Amino acid sequence: MITDEEFKRITVYMKQNYGIDLSQKKIIVNGRLENYIKSNGWKNFNEYMDVVERDTSGVQEKMLVNFLTTNHTYFMREFEHFEYFKSVVLPWLRTKESKRKDLRIWCGASSTGEEPYMIAMVLADFFGLDRHQWDTKVLATDISTKVLKQAMLGIYSAEQLKNLPEQWKRHFFKSIAGGSQYQVKDELKQEVIFRQFNLMDPFPFKKKMHTIFLRNVMIYFDDRTKQELVQKVYDSLEPGGYLFIGTTETLDRSNTPFQIIKPSIFRKKEGND
Repeated sequence: MITDEEFKRITVYMKQNYGIDLSQKKIIVNGRLENYIKSNGWKNFNEYMDVVERDTSGVQEKMLVNFLTTNHTYFMREFEHFEYFKSVVLPWLRTKESKRKDLRIWCGASSTGEEPYMIAMVLADFFGLDRHQWDTKVLATDISTKVLKQAMLGIYSAEQLKNLPEQWKRHFFKSIAGGSQYQVKDELKQEVIFRQFNLMDPFPFKKKMHTIFLRNVMIYFDDRTKQELVQKVYDSLEPGGYLFIGTTETLDRSNTPFQIIKPSIFRKKEGND
């Protein structure tokens, strides 16, 4: 069992490097790491953390992050966001970017790929035959290399696709493994660019984003970290740009630069640099 001192060492490491607050999750941290530590022959959590901190290849650090970040997502999750995106955000963008035809959309917690693929399907649906004239690629990032591998593979069970509209399933997926699994077709895959990225790092965007989906990730951050992240997001959005967060998440209304459209939908003021 993890000691208080070992637990503190891991939580401080995760907070300093990734902004993730695990201070109330001792049982989870112990449960997710214990078998891995034992099976690799380390005597205790401290010995394992010595290896993590000394490993210049970064492999053990990636393993630690993969173990300690939760990645629960599914197709059609919080679908009202996609409906708003299609009925309000995209008509505004089609007018705004009619000359450049360049859309910049970022999904900042892509997990196993369901969310960015959903965004790409909505874009394909909205632009229809015109979509080849537009740059509609979605940037999808996550801290965990493990889930990014799954996302890039794009293989889901029939069960995972059960809530997806039938025409989307037919159009964007091919049946494999005798119908028990489905794989994202290349046509959709090439619309999503997957990258590993830590939200605590400086944002590397050369141009500002039009829409940022940052759903169900800020629950892992304390108030100060969240505040700093929201400011970075605001600064990296175009005037009039939108931010979507999880429907169970909140921003401090008294302390946010965003206009509140709905409890989980926010907008940067137009004409505001």
